[in-house]
Amino acid sequence: MITGFKDRRLKRFYETGERGKIQSKLLDRVEFILSLLDVAETPEDINVHSLYLHQLKGDKKGIWSVTVRANWRIIFRFENGKASDVEMTDYH
Repeated sequence: MITGFKDRRLKRFYETGERGKIQSKLLDRVEFILSLLDVAETPEDINVHSLYLHQLKGDKKGIWSVTVRANWRIIFRFENGKASDVEMTDYH
């Protein structure tokens, strides 16, 4: 279950389906990732090979990351069976 977003465009897309603020070439993948996050009870539940799920290090310790496309990632925290602070970013 997703309990919160840090990214307004992802929140709008998740809640209303508004696609205007997300690049069209990323839409299908973003929708797929959000649907997995919504039903996941553990981070491993979204460990699909093509998403390259991994935990971040350093100042982003405790944050998980999956690949959307190229340098774009969806990052999130996962605690008590819930995803929070969901954000799409290029942190490279």
